[in-house]
Amino acid sequence: MIDDYGWSQALRQQFQTHSDAQVPADRDLSPARVTVQQRGAYQIVTPLGEMIAHLSGRFGHTAVDGGYPVTGDWVAAALRPGEGSATIHWVLPRRSAFTRKAAGPGRPVGQVVAANADLAFLVSSLNADFNARRIERYLTTAWESGASPAVVLTKADLCADRQGPLTEVEAVVSRVPIHVVSAVTGEGIESLRNSFAPGQTAVLLGSSGVGKSSLVNALAGAELMATGEIREDDARGRHTTTHRELLLLPNGRLVLDTPGMRELGLWQSESGLATAFADIEALAAECRFTDCRHETEPACAVRAAMAVGRLSQERWDSWKKLQRELAYLDRKDDPALQAQNRKIWVQRNKQYRAGKKRGDWD
Repeated sequence: MIDDYGWSQALRQQFQTHSDAQVPADRDLSPARVTVQQRGAYQIVTPLGEMIAHLSGRFGHTAVDGGYPVTGDWVAAALRPGEGSATIHWVLPRRSAFTRKAAGPGRPVGQVVAANADLAFLVSSLNADFNARRIERYLTTAWESGASPAVVLTKADLCADRQGPLTEVEAVVSRVPIHVVSAVTGEGIESLRNSFAPGQTAVLLGSSGVGKSSLVNALAGAELMATGEIREDDARGRHTTTHRELLLLPNGRLVLDTPGMRELGLWQSESGLATAFADIEALAAECRFTDCRHETEPACAVRAAMAVGRLSQERWDSWKKLQRELAYLDRKDDPALQAQNRKIWVQRNKQYRAGKKRGDWD
């Protein structure tokens, strides 16, 4: 049964190697994949069927940030088929992981949203909720995850003029497929379905109400997920998905549906940002000075590109915003960087006061 969920010879070898490294009591365990993650419990698919699982006491105590199982994970579990239950003892190393900054006060921590996806479908609706800047943010995190991203523009049937949004998306993605689809008319669904193979996992990521559950149903050709009507006040679909669930479609493909995210905070995404904004990275490499801040320095390739329209002000502002967000996270986690940043701002404040005294800012 787990073969249908992506179990392979490579995973079998990896599982065996990892099992050999465990203490003897943890070696006689079975592989399983997490299909549903809820508070305190997991639904897993095993060689003996589906079971409800909990963490072992030792694993629950020793797992560090991001180490607990999430939907899509491969785990080692002690099975009790007579009870329909199991105990998870460890997680197999992840091939990919979509991680965001967890919401809330205190020390920033990463939250793994989905694991072991082959593709990341970044879902955005073509109606009034369309936002190209949001797509850039999702694309940054998707590239960092290790999965191959694709942009999926839903609700094509509700968009009278799709060329405008499509042009905006084309301007912010590079080497990334773009699918325009409608779950109502079926437009683009077959092409999207054929973009991944049976046994592969595609995770659906996007804000609330963009039509992810409807997209799952369209890909499956069956009503697997509950869906909501479009709200008239903001043109969004009603939020229906409340947990992360890995679904095996009738055609053998796997879709990992996730609840809509109110916000997506970046987490350790330097490499993803560089890939998502490869155009800006390439321009910066052409500047005369390697430490160019792209402000007043001569021979700045970035400012030159903006002057002739090769780079939009909106994309440049988005890149700077995401850069600041990552720098803030680094400072929060590094006392030395915090001290260095304080020195920079003290110096700038002194320069400002000196300029005021000279009348530079009048």
